[in-house]
Amino acid sequence: MTEFRMPSLGADMESGLLVEWHIKPGDAVKRGDIVAVVETTKGAIDVEIFEDGVVEALLVREGTEVPVGLPLARLRGAGEAVAATAAPPAAAAPAPPPSPPLPPPSPLPAPPATPPPAAALRITPRARQRAEALGVDVARLVGTGPEGAITGEDVERAAPEKPRPRQSMQALIAAAMSRSKREIPHYYLLHSIDLEPAMQWLETHNAGASPPERLLPVVLLLRAVARALRDFPGLCGWWKDDAFVASPGIHVGLAVSLRDGGLVSPAIHDADQGSLPALMAKIRDVTQRARTSSLRASEFSDGAITVTNLGDQGVHAVLGVIHPPQVAIVGFGLVTPRPWLVSGQLTARRIVDAALSADHRVSNGHSGGRFLRRIEHLLNNPAELA
Repeated sequence: MTEFRMPSLGADMESGLLVEWHIKPGDAVKRGDIVAVVETTKGAIDVEIFEDGVVEALLVREGTEVPVGLPLARLRGAGEAVAATAAPPAAAAPAPPPSPPLPPPSPLPAPPATPPPAAALRITPRARQRAEALGVDVARLVGTGPEGAITGEDVERAAPEKPRPRQSMQALIAAAMSRSKREIPHYYLLHSIDLEPAMQWLETHNAGASPPERLLPVVLLLRAVARALRDFPGLCGWWKDDAFVASPGIHVGLAVSLRDGGLVSPAIHDADQGSLPALMAKIRDVTQRARTSSLRASEFSDGAITVTNLGDQGVHAVLGVIHPPQVAIVGFGLVTPRPWLVSGQLTARRIVDAALSADHRVSNGHSGGRFLRRIEHLLNNPAELA
């Protein structure tokens, strides 16, 4: 028998609101199945289960605020017996005529569900509380949560004259970044990279592709970081319990700014694998879902390094702050034409500044510099990224 517990969806998370169960006792589940929706300050998040089994019992009712690590459900393995069983009767001496047999034990009941919202309106309990506090008529709102559910963010957007809950997200970001600068001994490296070969390759690819199939420069930057990490696994992982823990896969967090001022860095799993069009599809998908509060729990917890790209903001370079417990972040700035020497000849080339912020407890400037040079090599030889 095992327990499914409230996962940590970020270093700054202390608890989450269990909004909805997608399972019931007796259901068979397998690793990766979406079993619940949890609402945090980052929005409504689909929570996956991490092992196979059969649901024995749900231990927490919908609408309950649950601390990280508290058991949510009990599972049994495929071969395990149901927890409550009747003992076989023992042999006995002759007795009076037998009484009618006792009924078998009743199966473990599921916790009663919370009543459905009035008029079949899908709204999270937290959002309903906020609506009552702010005087917002939820009947006129369009939900952006799972299956159109109204979230706390939807309620806050309908009351622009009131303080926004993104202040709470910003407070959490501030706390995490303060912890990062206080606890992590950062070092910083900045390197200018000739992006002309990569941009020419990209333009050739896009010339024969329809608009939905065209690639953006970010896909080459992200893939170059992911492929370089194959040779520098010490930058891909987490600092936990005073030791470095390497990630089992190259799961790169992509910084996504939300429309109302928040920031999340969902993980793009196995970013070093597959085709570039497939990676571009992942980037578009995770960006869209980040902005509609429909990310999965693993996308919050699995990121082992972060890539941030502020070129579209006109920024030439960004020296990022490491998101604990990660140990590195790579920042890219604006791609701009600059004078550049090629084979001894001065010419105009499209250049991008790549910056590495890394944890000195895990790596050093020598290995960090080699990592940036590996990224440069890959971007100078874009065929190696496909």
